[in-house]
Amino acid sequence: MRRRTRGAGVNPLICPRCGEYTDHPRVDTSGAAGAVLCCARCGHREPFRRLPLFCVTGPSGTGKSTVARRLLDRLAADYVVLEQDLLWTGGLRDSGTEHPLFRSTWLRTAAMIQQNGRPVVLCGTVVPPEFEDLPERALFSRISYLALMCEPDALAARLRARPAWRQWDEPRIAEMLDYTRWIQETAHEMDPPVTLLDTTDESAEATAERVARWVLGASAEDSGANGGVAGNAAGRR
Repeated sequence: MRRRTRGAGVNPLICPRCGEYTDHPRVDTSGAAGAVLCCARCGHREPFRRLPLFCVTGPSGTGKSTVARRLLDRLAADYVVLEQDLLWTGGLRDSGTEHPLFRSTWLRTAAMIQQNGRPVVLCGTVVPPEFEDLPERALFSRISYLALMCEPDALAARLRARPAWRQWDEPRIAEMLDYTRWIQETAHEMDPPVTLLDTTDESAEATAERVARWVLGASAEDSGANGGVAGNAAGRR
């Protein structure tokens, strides 16, 4: 069998030598050759593509899903664009306020996808405290956050206009407006800080273009720090 030279197999949580499973992946980034996954049981070391993750986040109604569709044309050659709500189903709708099972599942999924050599752009509501403290965070070189925002009156109008099955009643809209204010007030204090982008008076096309530029710019910063596939992707633009 030909030996793999890059990538840790399909599942970075399972050792390809001994088959041990872990919920707390160990990643060694001290070597000049790049990141290595380390098995705590047998000591096996496997090269691992540890790329950046780009989160296009923000409150409901700010345009994340609409922008995600338009990002495909702009970024699909070098990135994998995914919508987070795809997995908001069944047992992943855990009751915790930060939804750790849902968040961990997405980090694991993105870590598997990036072994194909392309970083993930994940579109959906999330803030740094919901990702940064999870064990799977070690599988990414960094996570960058861009929050789409909207003026309160416009945001409330967008939510009221949604189909009835989405159940946006007035109490739930009020909660989302409170959440929006919280993001605006604390974005700069989060670790890492969250970049804000106002979509109130901007077309979906214009917003998608600005988001694409943010992804490419963040990739360029990452390549300056450690090289890698993300940096190469930005360089080809």
